[in-house]
Amino acid sequence: MKTLTICGSMRFSDEMKDIAYYLETENNYNIFQCVYCPDNIKPNDDELKTLEKAHYRKIDLSDGIYVVNIGGYIGKSVRNEIEYAKNSGKDIIYHCGEVLL
Repeated sequence: MKTLTICGSMRFSDEMKDIAYYLETENNYNIFQCVYCPDNIKPNDDELKTLEKAHYRKIDLSDGIYVVNIGGYIGKSVRNEIEYAKNSGKDIIYHCGEVLL
């Protein structure tokens, strides 16, 4: 069973939750998800740095990343995560289009 870290814009947080469920139940992957903030919480700069550090650690622990690319959108942070994964020799799987469910 491969372990993947989901990478994608937080604008797709609901979709990424659905995709993670599908990947674990239908594709036999172990998924590290992003930390999703409740709607009423806006992380401060220190919290964002902590979350980013944790996310990169998840990539380190993973066999690869699963890039959620809905509507062709991949932001700067995700591009940096892709580059980090490439430089770390990780598998990169792209999810293009809509949710698989």
